[in-house]
Amino acid sequence: MVSSKIVNMCDGKKGPKPTREEAEEAVRTLLKYIGENPQREGLIETPARVVRAYDEFFEGYSQDPAKELGKTFEDIEGFDDIVLVKDIEFTSHCEHHMVPINGVAHVAYWPDEAVVGISKLARIVDILSHRLVSQENMTKALTGVIEKTLKPKGVAVYIEADHQCMSIRGVKKRSSSTVTTSFTGIMKECQNAQMRFLKMIGDR
Repeated sequence: MVSSKIVNMCDGKKGPKPTREEAEEAVRTLLKYIGENPQREGLIETPARVVRAYDEFFEGYSQDPAKELGKTFEDIEGFDDIVLVKDIEFTSHCEHHMVPINGVAHVAYWPDEAVVGISKLARIVDILSHRLVSQENMTKALTGVIEKTLKPKGVAVYIEADHQCMSIRGVKKRSSSTVTTSFTGIMKECQNAQMRFLKMIGDR
């Protein structure tokens, strides 16, 4: 059983949500912190724009990935093999520095009884990436929500991403990328199934 903590990627208690006005004022404070004048012409509308952008960047908090997997097709008979959606592009934000993560996810499962629409696998990547994440937890969360909701024979997730917290600050390694994987069931226990998945996504 996968814990809701992993699936939701939410720790701790949430306090009352600030108002939009309070959020915009927080942006003005940050502008002052970096040495800017929030009242100069080019920045007057910036707080409102930033808050609207955050509404879009982090809309995943108001969406439930498990709900996306709720509608399945149980009339697909005789299919007993890997279902893979690969090259799912996403942009997320690092939970440590709140800067972009650009990556690609490959998501597969081996159905038991129910098969889900293939667009739904891309949709749950979209939902979970529109939150503050670590790549490791996002990888586990994708595996977890599929495992818990579809109860397949196995799940495989492979993510490769570029982290701007590493490329534009800190060590500033622009050509680096990070790879994370997660396997369950037959995709973990059967080496042949796992190798087939890796071959299907073109991993060497």
